[in-house]
Amino acid sequence: MGTIATTISRTDVSARPERRELSLLRLYMLRAAYFIMAAGLSVFVWPSVLRHTNGFAVAHGAETALLAGLGAVAALGIRYPVKMLPVLLFEVAWKAIYLVAFAYPAWSAHQVTPAMAEEIRAVSMVVILLPLIPWRFIFRQYVLNRGERWS
Repeated sequence: MGTIATTISRTDVSARPERRELSLLRLYMLRAAYFIMAAGLSVFVWPSVLRHTNGFAVAHGAETALLAGLGAVAALGIRYPVKMLPVLLFEVAWKAIYLVAFAYPAWSAHQVTPAMAEEIRAVSMVVILLPLIPWRFIFRQYVLNRGERWS
């Protein structure tokens, strides 16, 4: 009977994919990234959520609400840094898309207005997050690992 239990436990262990944990330093770096996001968005976005005009709501309401929600969810990353990695990926992705698809063409055409220049500076701050993100871990987790079942 002990042989069966040993065989089952060996099978279970070998069937599980190898899980490489992040170091404590890397977890604290991630927490810092989430804190930067949450604090930055709370300082710069939440005042507009709490106090705004109808004109602002029409022109910038959806964008402001999205950023406020992103900041609120980023705060969860302080407690759950690995589970919330897609939030950091979303932050990097939307900012990269903005810089490549909108800011660069306007800059190339010499059509950057002062307001757009300020927005470009704010979005470019994403570079702070890039070294804090565990890119190898993300590659292993989201590219090399098998996806979840479909049915």
